[in-house]
Amino acid sequence: MRIAVLLNILKEPPADFVSQWINQFCLCAQGRYAFKLLNDLFVNYTNALRPVENTDNIINVTLQITLSQIIDMDERNQILTTYLWIRQVWFDAYLTWNKTDYDGIDTIRIPSSYVWRPDIVLYNNADDHFSSSMETNVVIRHDGQIMWDKPAITKSSCKVDVSYFPFDAQQCRLTFGSWTHNGNQMDLHNALDSADLADFVENVEWEVQGMPAKKNIILYGCCSDPYPDITYTLHLKRRASFYIFNLLIPCMMISFLAPLGFYLPADSGEKVSLGVTVLLALTVFQLLVAESMPPSENVPLIGKYYIATMTMITASTALTIFIMNIHHCGPEAQPVPAWARRFILQYLARICFVYDMGESCLSVHTDKPAQKGSNYTLNGQAEGEDFTLRVRGVSAGEGCSQKIKDQLNEDVSPTLSPWQGKESHSGWIDGTCVDIDHGEVAGATAETVSESGATGKESAKKREILVESQCLFHQQNILRNIEYITNFYQEQKATQRRNGEWRKVAKVMDRFFMWIFFIMVFFMSLLIIGKAV
Repeated sequence: MRIAVLLNILKEPPADFVSQWINQFCLCAQGRYAFKLLNDLFVNYTNALRPVENTDNIINVTLQITLSQIIDMDERNQILTTYLWIRQVWFDAYLTWNKTDYDGIDTIRIPSSYVWRPDIVLYNNADDHFSSSMETNVVIRHDGQIMWDKPAITKSSCKVDVSYFPFDAQQCRLTFGSWTHNGNQMDLHNALDSADLADFVENVEWEVQGMPAKKNIILYGCCSDPYPDITYTLHLKRRASFYIFNLLIPCMMISFLAPLGFYLPADSGEKVSLGVTVLLALTVFQLLVAESMPPSENVPLIGKYYIATMTMITASTALTIFIMNIHHCGPEAQPVPAWARRFILQYLARICFVYDMGESCLSVHTDKPAQKGSNYTLNGQAEGEDFTLRVRGVSAGEGCSQKIKDQLNEDVSPTLSPWQGKESHSGWIDGTCVDIDHGEVAGATAETVSESGATGKESAKKREILVESQCLFHQQNILRNIEYITNFYQEQKATQRRNGEWRKVAKVMDRFFMWIFFIMVFFMSLLIIGKAV
């Protein structure tokens, strides 16, 4: 049964079976002709010599580069790592055939090691191991044209200029040329005016703006023959977003903290600590930038910004220490000079919006006259204007009237406190007659009691406490104590006034330098952002 079916198939074969049999027969025929062609081509062929019929002829090699990927840009070591597709096309005079003799075979593909290959290398190669490219096949046409495509990962030296890092642009050159053949033996030509970027994989750090090609003919000092080469210039621009958000913006935020050290109160004790902390933070960022940059004389832009900011913070810390010394000058300080009082406490204080307690920004400070009837005491505290103490002796027959004595004994306490108004009050305590005069300021009249008891009017600018002693001989200690207390109180008030003026000077200087340093930080930030734009 099976034999009968097979005979029927042989008598009337299907169309599919016939076509498959013909294709297999033709492929077998082409394979046989290809094997014959390969044997015929390489019978007397050597890949050690240039494939030219006359040794004086020049072999022309066409070079084309396709940039596939930028693997790495090492700025510190100045090495660019790229993935390239390199195509070389030339004519071999010994690898030609007639297509009709080999069943119409037009091209064959054989290992590249079988044929002569141009010794084109990357002149500025920076690979430690000089690893060669992948061994791929060559495509040979019947007219002798050989096309060799090979992928290669190249490491080339690149002169990196980091002056405007992280807003810099680099130009890296890849120079290809023959290592042994001069221009009289082998010539190079550009297939295109620039490298092919159609299959380029975008890099996250670098933006490729172009890769033009240029042919150069160079005469080296070792040889008199010209050596042609093709130089591809890769134009790169750094994508600065990563560095803006990780290095630049944190530095700006830290920089704006430095002027705030002047705003801290001098008694807080944190003014110097803030400046030192900010300085240490910027030092860490500076080290991060220095680790990735080459140790060259060209300081990067962000490095200049860090150095300028660190210098500013150092100056602010030094000024803070100086101002704190002014603030804590102590009671032994000299009075504020007239020029400082006029320039700093008057003009500069208004410019920097520094006012005393209770003053408003819209009102002008004026000295208020002392009110009449201000209370005065002799126990170390006083309010109002200064007073003077005068002591004079009187005779035994002189004295205060009985009315005033009784009034003093009833109303005057050990702490002497005068009454309101312009009246003159006297008192007698242990043989001492105290006469207290109340006057008014600048042109007001005051009544004083003379030794004869007569009352008169005179213009007074100070309120006076007149102490008359009848028994001066027995009350010397009391009088000296009263005079000592009065002088001590006056010195204490003068010291407090002097220290208050120095503290206000320090406060005005703090505000002045705070605005100055804020303006400096603002303009430095604008300059570096302007480079980014």
